[in-house]
Amino acid sequence: MHRTTIFLNVTLLLTVVAGLGFAQTSRSGLEVMTNVFERPQPDDMDGGLTMTLENARGNQRVRSVRQYVARFDGVEKKLLFFTAPADVRDTAFMNWTYDDPSTPDDQWIYLPALRRVRRISAEKKNDSFMGSDFTYEDLGERHPELDTHRVTGTERIDGRTVYVVESLLEHGTSAYGRTLSWVADGIWIGLRREFYDRSGNLLKTLEVEEYREIDGFWTISRMTMTNAHSGHSTTMELTDLRFNTGIEESTFTERTMTRGIR
Repeated sequence: MHRTTIFLNVTLLLTVVAGLGFAQTSRSGLEVMTNVFERPQPDDMDGGLTMTLENARGNQRVRSVRQYVARFDGVEKKLLFFTAPADVRDTAFMNWTYDDPSTPDDQWIYLPALRRVRRISAEKKNDSFMGSDFTYEDLGERHPELDTHRVTGTERIDGRTVYVVESLLEHGTSAYGRTLSWVADGIWIGLRREFYDRSGNLLKTLEVEEYREIDGFWTISRMTMTNAHSGHSTTMELTDLRFNTGIEESTFTERTMTRGIR
């Protein structure tokens, strides 16, 4: 079993929030978040990704990406190639997430103008990814064991029970001191997530607007991250998804980042 893909991945996400209920539940917060983290995924996946950046005035910038995700010996590897527009074409990003919760993600970015691959340091993981509302940290995976989790209530959304889980930073490093996640029972997709800084201020909100079952795997196909202060948002939409095509491990290298997929 794998974790979710970034875009996905990234990671615990959204829905429309109806009234908040505080019904008792037999599931613990750690159990819910572990189920999200370990949701069954295909052995590998590739597809198109459209990234739409929109400011508070409604002005948009659209970027096209090709993404590849696969798992090898306890490591989930992701590789993104920007294909358009011209000012970002051939930029590449790679993320490795390890099963061992004590091992932080490794991340690299290739900028054609510099003609070299640069490793993303821990200090830079809170930086914006390519001008979007996602940070480098958001594009990786955070192990549930690194935080403490508490189910604060339940909701009923689209006929499903949804757990509301508060997660507090306990171990490791993160820009977020606290998050709230709305997780659909059974399919274990995070439908909404709110991110707070260490002072308790809301930073941004991630909402999953489309998800569906493809070849037996519950898959997120559209999500939007919105900055709580500026109103700027970034929508990621996945298209033309293909599962289990036999992506080779040699795909996920710095060499591939610089020359592209052939």
